Amino acid sequence: MRDSYEKSQYRIGMISILFCGFLWGLLPIYWDALKPINSFTIIIYRIVLMSIMCYIICCFTIGPIKVFKQMFASKKQLVIYLIAGILITINWSTYIWAVNAGYVIQTCMGYFIEPLMVCVSGKIFFNEKLNKFKRIAIGFALVGLAIMIIGYRELPVIALGLALSFASYAAIKKTYKLPVMQALFYETAILVPIALIVILHAEFTGTGLAGNIETKKIILLSLCGILTAAPMGLFSFATSKLPLVTLGLTEYLSPSISLLLGIYYFKEAFDVIQFSAFVSIWIGLAFFSYGEYKDYR
Repeated sequence: MRDSYEKSQYRIGMISILFCGFLWGLLPIYWDALKPINSFTIIIYRIVLMSIMCYIICCFTIGPIKVFKQMFASKKQLVIYLIAGILITINWSTYIWAVNAGYVIQTCMGYFIEPLMVCVSGKIFFNEKLNKFKRIAIGFALVGLAIMIIGYRELPVIALGLALSFASYAAIKKTYKLPVMQALFYETAILVPIALIVILHAEFTGTGLAGNIETKKIILLSLCGILTAAPMGLFSFATSKLPLVTLGLTEYLSPSISLLLGIYYFKEAFDVIQFSAFVSIWIGLAFFSYGEYKDYR
């Protein structure tokens, strides 16, 4: 009976994480559909709408008043939430700008190397142990980046920016343990006053959405809170149902889908240099995944 229940929970977790991966992977189509709304405006509205969605969820899970009491319980924690909010906003902004500027493939590289960057930050800031397989993985990732640098004679700035900003965000988040939606609410809510000032200024000066963007685009933009919160909720739900190794492996689904979109939907160039760099990173991820398995088996 217990085995049957555990299998059922595993199946539910797998469905959740796969659906989460598909949603994240298909998001470039959504961001592209928001044109001609610029990336800065999208991110400002995303902060506000994400905060609202997370607060609604927190009202049911924590309580409408209690969630604010916990947020303002410590001034030190408020500063940490602010730093985390700025870092995840940098990550979101880089990603959305890159997608709309035609760099979908480079965003995929960033999210492929992100788990490896998180490992490196764990070693640097928290002295976490890296087994030999993870060290080999980091080596292959560096080879992949070297191929890009030598091949194009420039740094893959977008990929590195995404990976480093998320690794820094992950390092900050290790200093506090909160449910996913509560943490995201604090990290976005603390930036909402600034976002609202920007929105109001734009609307009063005639440079905002009203009168400049067609209604259907504004309606589409209003969905960004749900489309951001839904995958996070599914991921959070899946973490209680699946082993960490399984979660780690399925995280590669979304950048894989986005990579295919970049090549076949957005028709971005994918030459031998990029392919060689990705192959090196993928080999590194295979070693990394095995290293995760060795750590958690």
